[in-house]
Amino acid sequence: MFKGLGQMGDMAKMMKAAKEMQERMANLQEEMKAMTVTGEAGGGLVTAVCTLKGELTSLDIDPSIFSGDDKEVVEDLILAGIKEAQAKAQDAAQKEMQKLTEEMGLPADMKLPF
Repeated sequence: MFKGLGQMGDMAKMMKAAKEMQERMANLQEEMKAMTVTGEAGGGLVTAVCTLKGELTSLDIDPSIFSGDDKEVVEDLILAGIKEAQAKAQDAAQKEMQKLTEEMGLPADMKLPF
C-alpha cells in the first residue's frame, strides 16, 4: 500500500505500531483491574487480596486473633498482609507489562507507564 513512498511508508508503519501498542496497553490496564493476588500474614491468620493495580478488594481476619491484649499484634498482622498483597500486585503487574513489551518486540528492559 505504501510502496514507493520511502520514509512516508516507514512513518505510517510506526504510527500503526504506536496505535496498536496504545490499544494493547489500554486493554492490559483494564485486565489488571480484574486480576488479583493474595498476601498473607501470621501464617494465614490475615489474608488480603489486591488487584494488580494495588486496590485492596478483600481482607479476611481469623477470629482467633481478636483479644484486647493483642491489639498491636493484630494491627501489625493486618498491615503485613496488605503490604504483601500490594507487593505481589506490583510484581505481577510488572510481569504482565514485560510480557506485553516482549510480544510487541520492544526491548525487554523498556519500562512502560502504568
